[in-house]
Amino acid sequence: MRHLRNLLVGLLLATGLVTHSHAEDGYDLWLRSRPLAGTALSHLETRLATIETADPQGLAVAELSRGLTGLLGRSPALEKGGAVLLGLADDPAIRALKLDLTGLGPDGYIIRTFGPRTIVAAEGRNGLLYGAFHLLRLARTGSLPATLDVREVPKIDRRILNHWDDLDRHVERGYSGQSIWDWHKLPDWKDPRYTDYARANASIGINGTVLNNVNANATILTAPYLEKVAALADVFRPYGIKVYLTARFSAPKEIGGLPTADPLDKDVIRWWQAKVDEIYTRIPDFGGFLIKANSEGQPGPQDYGRTHADGANMLADAMAPHGGIVMWRAFVYSHEVPDDRAKQAYDEFVPLDGKFRDNVLVQVKNGAIDFQPREPFHPLFGAMPKTKLMMEFQITKEYLGFATHLAYLAPMWKEVLDADTYRPKQGSTVAKVVDGSLDGHKLSAMAGVANIGTDRNWAGSQFDQANWYAYGRLAWNHDLTSEAIAREWIAATFSPDPAILDPILSMMMPSHQAVVDYMTPLGLHHLMGRGHHYGPGPWVEGGPRSDWTSVYYHRATKDGIGFDRTATGSDAISQYAKPLADRFNKVETTPEEFLLWFHHVRWDRKMPSGRTLWAELLHHYGRGIATVDGMITRWDGLKGRIDDARHAEVAAFLAIQRKEAQWWRDASVAYWQSINGLPLPKGEAPPPHDAAYYKALSFPFAPGDGK
Repeated sequence: MRHLRNLLVGLLLATGLVTHSHAEDGYDLWLRSRPLAGTALSHLETRLATIETADPQGLAVAELSRGLTGLLGRSPALEKGGAVLLGLADDPAIRALKLDLTGLGPDGYIIRTFGPRTIVAAEGRNGLLYGAFHLLRLARTGSLPATLDVREVPKIDRRILNHWDDLDRHVERGYSGQSIWDWHKLPDWKDPRYTDYARANASIGINGTVLNNVNANATILTAPYLEKVAALADVFRPYGIKVYLTARFSAPKEIGGLPTADPLDKDVIRWWQAKVDEIYTRIPDFGGFLIKANSEGQPGPQDYGRTHADGANMLADAMAPHGGIVMWRAFVYSHEVPDDRAKQAYDEFVPLDGKFRDNVLVQVKNGAIDFQPREPFHPLFGAMPKTKLMMEFQITKEYLGFATHLAYLAPMWKEVLDADTYRPKQGSTVAKVVDGSLDGHKLSAMAGVANIGTDRNWAGSQFDQANWYAYGRLAWNHDLTSEAIAREWIAATFSPDPAILDPILSMMMPSHQAVVDYMTPLGLHHLMGRGHHYGPGPWVEGGPRSDWTSVYYHRATKDGIGFDRTATGSDAISQYAKPLADRFNKVETTPEEFLLWFHHVRWDRKMPSGRTLWAELLHHYGRGIATVDGMITRWDGLKGRIDDARHAEVAAFLAIQRKEAQWWRDASVAYWQSINGLPLPKGEAPPPHDAAYYKALSFPFAPGDGK
């Protein structure tokens, strides 16, 4: 009997009818489907227990069936006249309904109630898959309304993850294990995790992935590795996901045997054309190239006296016959240290506005420095109307506490997307620039630097999954609120029960501000440890470049602190439209969260709160720590309501966050006191050590560093 029972379980696992044999560990992400009970089960039995489709072998119906099996505790029946009708525009049953499916494009879909039936329809297979995942999201989160009338078309065309993964499986700025791409075993072994990766991305609308690091290795473009890339493309294709590669600009020299990589050299042009043709022979739907050039030592067109446009256009011309694109990063460093690094991308790229090919997108980080805990939006978003600009967000938390600090990033991303550039007029938000609607660009894209690795929970911690989820949802629809996205994620990942959802929501929503408070309050930035960016390092100075140091940015003296970017300082404010430049030029009108970003301010200046700047800094440090304390209390209150394994992991990470938040406060205060010599405000505890102690701490093996 035991043998027969084991055989039966094995058959059920093989057919997907039993999908959760392991303990809760986060592997299922937001696709977690647990059996419902009571009225919730009865509601679902009535609404979604049977499916009609003209394509019973299709991926959309397979995913819908898989998800509903977990929720219903049994497989939904496939039958004519089913409660759910799933089909494409040319399916007879869909045509008979005379639905208006025009304008949905390849990714759009509708979900509509027709009497007792729920209709999911789309023009293309990708749209149908997205529609199936949307319906499952409603079912999983307990938010399936009595009547459905949904019409969804993504606001961004290319919704892409950027993996900073090296070919040796090291992940730069990765905090969740090795790279999931096992290049050594590819193409012959396709890890089942690759399919689960594709499922997770498709469920939130992501439709592209850059497989390798922006600090590229030209080997990825050789024939053996292109065969491996093609194997991954085969896995991802059914889920509507295209593969992209970061190409090293000097590849014609490094693997092509040419003496130059000059983008205007005829032999170089021919080499790239042949290489692109080779790629498309292997991967007909290849998405295109991402390029990091003339930045942080990477080769580029400026090595030959050419411009970024010269380099991008050469590659774009090779891509154009195949429908591929070039994403050219605007994160650049000059060989000479500028007076203000925040100005450099604007200075290099604005003169090139309108000079890029139609299939080139300039990829711009959300802020002008480097994924800081908070930055004002990058001035390029208000300065290049003739150029397609795509957003680059960082999902992995390089400057936000790595994997152990709970920091929900959707509020930060929304702050940037909703920011008004005032160019050409008020209401010209960054989101409208990125989606192309402001300037009439038809091609649009958004990139997120992935936080994914080989850890069982994918992202290094349970709550870092929320940032992957939120990125996908905002790339699909930037009008969603960060709270709405958090509610979806909590309900699907933990439970829709308000007794669970509400406390977790109250942890997530203030969490980003908490990290800003205890790390870089009031517009301070780039204060982390050198190289690995772990822990506080406001004292960092020296080295090959001053703009790689902390003192370059905070400019603290006995009298004051902050970087003067006003008209009498570096004049970085002039890169913004006049209404913003005028606002940022005055201390009184600069938003408090960006005060020390734009101004050097006296320690004794009175703030709107009535406190001095020095006391206000201390207040923010304390507020950040208090927020973490509140998160710990709320999570402790959920013990017994959350499965033991995930509850214990989060509790341990919150304890780490609390300890490190205190470290940030104490080390920063000790250092500032060593500069300003000021006493602590009444009620503020002194740091347990002096600045020299904190400065002497060393972390040579902190994870995620570059090599």
